[in-house]
Amino acid sequence: MNIKELCLRLKLQKKIGYKNMYKILVQLSSEKEITYQLINELNIDFELRGLVLSAFDNENYSKLIDKICSQCDVITIFDDIYPECLKEIYNPPLVLFARGNLDLLQRRITVIVGSRTPTKYSDQVLQRLIPNIIQDGWVIASGLAKGVDELAHRLTLANHGDTIAVIGNGLNYFYPHQNEGLQQEIFRKGLVLSEYLPDTPPLPFRFPERNRILAGLSENILVTEARKKSGSLITANLGLEANRNIFAVPGPINSNLSEGPNELIAAGAVPVIDYFLDDTI
Repeated sequence: MNIKELCLRLKLQKKIGYKNMYKILVQLSSEKEITYQLINELNIDFELRGLVLSAFDNENYSKLIDKICSQCDVITIFDDIYPECLKEIYNPPLVLFARGNLDLLQRRITVIVGSRTPTKYSDQVLQRLIPNIIQDGWVIASGLAKGVDELAHRLTLANHGDTIAVIGNGLNYFYPHQNEGLQQEIFRKGLVLSEYLPDTPPLPFRFPERNRILAGLSENILVTEARKKSGSLITANLGLEANRNIFAVPGPINSNLSEGPNELIAAGAVPVIDYFLDDTI
């Protein structure tokens, strides 16, 4: 069994979790073929070893893995195509499920995030800003949520740019439902990524987890219209921890949606004062 199949079996096996999976895979990362003997030699406790052996032997998992691999590409942290920048974040995803153009992972990425209920201000700014970001050769990534995420993806596609959507559920789910058509279009023209097995439904805790992947993939993170406590600010702060370039679109001080970007600027983010990013770094 190769390391990729073991990764999938461990993902399918209940009660293993991220930390244990990481502990196992680190010990096996240099092995071309995973065997019973190697599993028995792992420096793990008896109960965890039993779970690993159960995953190793489960015949039903063979069918599920075949099904998964027929639906999408599977990228492990050991694969050459796995982005080096993503390995820099805390708890990098050990497995990614992807549908679309994998070559986009090797390009420079600007992440755009913001409110799920933006005003026309974000629309007006992004309509002028996104064509310039595309012209400078960037891939634009976001989280396929309603609002600014959706706007960033749609405007990128409309301007013949390349876009990556990182979602907080499996690839076989469309959330929010209103973006099903957009997700299908990104399957065809861009790339959709998830760290969750394809049939994993959306749940609230999965979206902050998704944000760390966006931060990890990015070189730049742009925030437009976001409240103080929002997923957009989580993404930006994770980006700061990973030494990414943080940009923020300033807004009027009497708007709650300006609190997030304005505070980022006060903390050192680069204010977007025209419709170019590169010129402001």
